[in-house]
Amino acid sequence: MNAETKQFIIENLNAEVLRLALQSGRFPLVDMPLAIRQIAGKQKIKSKVPLFYNTPDILFPIQLSLEQSSSESTAKYKSGLCEGNILVDLTGGFGVDCCFMSEHFQQVSYVERQPELCELARHNFKLLKKNHVQIIQSETEKYLSEMDRVDWIFIDPARRSSTGKKMVFLSDCEPDVSALSTQLLEKAKRVMIKLSPMMDISTAINDLPTTAEIHIISVENECKEVLLILEQNPPENIRVITINLGKNNEIQRFVYNLNEESASEVICTSKMNKYLYEPNSSVMKSGAFKLIANHFSINKLHTNTHLYTSTKLLLEFPGRIFEVVKLWGNSKQELKELLLIHPKANISTRNYPLSVDELRKKLKIKDGGETYLFACTLANERKVIIECKKILNI
Repeated sequence: MNAETKQFIIENLNAEVLRLALQSGRFPLVDMPLAIRQIAGKQKIKSKVPLFYNTPDILFPIQLSLEQSSSESTAKYKSGLCEGNILVDLTGGFGVDCCFMSEHFQQVSYVERQPELCELARHNFKLLKKNHVQIIQSETEKYLSEMDRVDWIFIDPARRSSTGKKMVFLSDCEPDVSALSTQLLEKAKRVMIKLSPMMDISTAINDLPTTAEIHIISVENECKEVLLILEQNPPENIRVITINLGKNNEIQRFVYNLNEESASEVICTSKMNKYLYEPNSSVMKSGAFKLIANHFSINKLHTNTHLYTSTKLLLEFPGRIFEVVKLWGNSKQELKELLLIHPKANISTRNYPLSVDELRKKLKIKDGGETYLFACTLANERKVIIECKKILNI
């Protein structure tokens, strides 16, 4: 990268990249395709991976590799799950996970089939002072068959087809970790597999019977990834850890054994108490709908309505907490009155015949404000709208 290109990047960090591309003729000494990639990368990574953003001269790959990379917060979480002498990352990519996970190992191998990503990793890891990370260009399956036994293997199979379609089954991903699972555990004491939040967890653990733990990670209530940890001799009951990483280092955590949900019974109610609870996205993804009610001794509004209520405030609940203001029916008069009182509100639907957009159009209520409306079905099958104000959100 020449001096003119470096200076151009510095001066245009906040510029619109499409506009810059149309001005390439004005800057003959600037490598414009390279500059635009770096500017777009900086903009994308600023809040996602602050360490990379704040490290001078870090180079960025194509947009798809950036989109598929982990955030700094989820990479740090994974880093806290493993340690030992040797780690092998079989699908290196942009290297965010490898960078943070390398902190707890004496020797690390970054394996990636794409030559360009290997060159970027070699350049970036030097800047990040990750001198104990070895860069290896190789196909995953080839390197796995030839490698020595290590403490941990990390693998993040590609979750999109060549057309950009999201994959939901392990067999649709590349490489197919279900086909490689036996070989993976022959080469490592433990294996960590990163999966898409769209992945069907039940199908995944059926395909991977040596699963010992499932970690479901959300960031500010948006589910980002599912981790499976494989062991040669897994426990009879798979441990499920749901994590929601909030602002200011706040963490919501709910842990249970997988068989506990099916063994649980729940009390459903048609009576709204003072507080309403909505589980965070990690708990929702886990499917622990009965267990969460039993654990906190709260009532569920309906078998298929994943909202809960109690008379006592439970600040430790892993999700959003609201104070109930009023229960509205669906008569024309009530809906008209609701619009008059709340021309603006945040609307959600749970087990309700209308979508959020359809209900908002029917109510003619604009989005926003401090009022929250949950349209749902109660245990007696009555359709209601619960007016609330938020107490806790992480």
